[in-house]
Amino acid sequence: MAGRFVVEAGEGEVILSGGFGVVGKVSGEETGGSYAVVEHPMEPGALAAPPHTHEDVDEVSFVVEGEIGVWMDGEEFRAGAGSYILKPRGVPHTFWNAGAERARVVEIISPAGFEKYFDELAGILASTPSGEPPGFGKISETAGRFGMTFHMEKMAEIMEKHGVELR
Repeated sequence: MAGRFVVEAGEGEVILSGGFGVVGKVSGEETGGSYAVVEHPMEPGALAAPPHTHEDVDEVSFVVEGEIGVWMDGEEFRAGAGSYILKPRGVPHTFWNAGAERARVVEIISPAGFEKYFDELAGILASTPSGEPPGFGKISETAGRFGMTFHMEKMAEIMEKHGVELR
């Protein structure tokens, strides 16, 4: 097997920054498509994404620091540092920073491929004129190509109940 065997602390490509960040740690190319790993630094009050379902991707999130709120198929949970969050394909979910401090989540995506969605999302956000909201139609279309369906009917309720927003 060729390639690297260690990803040092602080290594990785910053794909998105802001309230909800994405740092690529291990790409699907490095694992033969088996899995990918990304890290999500999250500011207080940041919602990771609208509630959504993955058609053919399983995710496992490990909370490294902070406290994460999770909405999963109509149920809500809190997960502190050291907790694992299992997000199987086909199950609607979202998560947010539920604490007053910065949080950090490491996410394993299996099989690999979905991590490329974040690259495309970054491109959409970068091409949005300053001060304007990004075009949700373009984001939704891109998500659909990666087998992700948004459940916008739950978005306002989650944002209002938990005082969170997309950032």
